[in-house]
Amino acid sequence: MPIFLMFGKYSTEATKQISSDRTEKARKVIQKNGGKIISMYAVMGEHDLVFTIDFPDADKAIASSVALHKLTGIHFTTSPVVDVEQFDKLVGDVKDL
Repeated sequence: MPIFLMFGKYSTEATKQISSDRTEKARKVIQKNGGKIISMYAVMGEHDLVFTIDFPDADKAIASSVALHKLTGIHFTTSPVVDVEQFDKLVGDVKDL
């Protein structure tokens, strides 16, 4: 399954609703969309949250991102990732234009 990084940014309202109950609801949204959670971190800096998730496809990743925003008020930026070895192969296959 493709891996996606989800970068979350709290709104003021979303911050007021932080709870372990909401986190569990977020886990269920991800799982309902076929996602397998690899990691979930709260971080400091540009983003407040970083999730690493295996999704069946981009459609399920997008559906989860939107559903999580509706549930939590947290804005998520969701990005597919590729491991470095695959990236090297892909770039190596690119011909000079």
